Order: sequence, then structure tokens, then C-alpha cells
Amino acid sequence: MSGGNLVPTVLVVDDEASIRTLVEYNFSRSGFLVEGVADGKTAYDILSTDARKYDLVVLDLMLPGMDGMEVCRRLRQEGVKIPIILLTARDEEVDLVLGLELGADDYVTKPFSPRELVARARAVLRRSEAKESEAKPNAAGKVLRAGRIVLDVARHEVRVDGVLMDFTPKEFDLLQYFMENPEHVLSRDQLLDRVWGYSSATDTRIVDVHVSHLREKIEEDSKNPVYIRTVRGIGYKFTEGVSAK
Repeated sequence: MSGGNLVPTVLVVDDEASIRTLVEYNFSRSGFLVEGVADGKTAYDILSTDARKYDLVVLDLMLPGMDGMEVCRRLRQEGVKIPIILLTARDEEVDLVLGLELGADDYVTKPFSPRELVARARAVLRRSEAKESEAKPNAAGKVLRAGRIVLDVARHEVRVDGVLMDFTPKEFDLLQYFMENPEHVLSRDQLLDRVWGYSSATDTRIVDVHVSHLREKIEEDSKNPVYIRTVRGIGYKFTEGVSAK
């Protein structure tokens, strides 16, 4: 955890004092260290200066001044990889798609269950820690290939036809899992468990959104995919002769 502390530290960003207090209280009673701020600019200044102090950000979308989308976008552009869970009062597909595309790790729609939010936070943190521990001994020299696609685990890079592509952290994780499990039919629940770290049922739209964006980046025709194929009623399958070295 941050700064060698075994207790995870969460930054809660919400301009509604009642919601911020509720979230802070539930994280605190669940064993987290918690700090709260009321606006996006303050959150951005704190995280861009010393993100290592925190393990997770719970970020409201609708904030005064700099909104949550802009905070997320700027942090990811600067290479800040801290996990981010978005809070949104609007259950609109455009908000979900944009937030995930900008690099958020998960989202929770208001009104929400504080217990569910804490559970989602634990899942995000588990996945983040697992990726770090797996990368240390195994990442060096590992390259996955499939047709036009080359995924370099150590460099955290994806090239399509030799062109370096821009992937969010979760898109990279999902593509890596697909390429490590070629020709396997993977259900949405299975993908949620292995890529997002959820052990219980949740909204599978997050998987479909990420698959859609992966197709736009790796397929010649995203409407007629060659690599990530839909298996009707089950999930997805990655094809095209993947090899690892």
C-alpha cells in the first residue's frame, strides 16, 4: 500500500458534503484511511503532485470547476495510474463510455449502497495489486502476438501493424487476458472476475464497453471483428493464432 502503509488510503472527491461524509464514514469503518475534498481542481493538484500517497480515488463526475472527467483525463495523460472509481448521478451510456475510455477502473451510479462501493473498491485494489505482483517476475521479455497485434507486457505497449496504439490501463489488461487465453470462450462474468477482480455478479456493461473500444483499436472493421468474436449468449472468444515468447 502507499508509502509502505498496510492500510489502503482513499481520496474521496465529491462536492456534496452529505455524500462525501457518508462515503468517508463507510470506508473508515471498513478499515481504510480516508481523506476528502470538495472540488476537482484540489483533487487534481493533490494527485498530480503526490499520487503515491493514495491507493484509490473515488471521484464524482459532476464537480464545480474541473469536473471528474477532466480530472481523470489529465491524470491519465500524465501517467498517473492510481485506480479510480467514478460516482455518477446520471445513468447514461455516454457518461459510462467516456469515463471508462478516459481510464477509470470502475463506476458506481447514485444512489448507491455504501457497502457495494467499498466492495468495488476492494476488488479494484486486489486487481491492481495482483497485476503488480504478476508483472515483477514475469513481465521481462514477454511479448504476445496475434496477426497484426503485438502486445509487450513489460513496456505496457500495444502495436497494430507496427503503429503504437493508445490504450487505457483496463483496455490493456483486457486485451492481455484475451491474448493469454486464445480460442477460449470467456463469459462476461469470467472477464469481470479475472480483469476487474469482481467475485460476484455486477453490471456486465463495463465488459461490453471495453470490448467495443478494443475492437475499434485492433480490428480493421470493428463491425465484423476477426480477433474478438462474440459468442452469442455467453461472451467472447479471441482468435487468430496467438503466440508468446
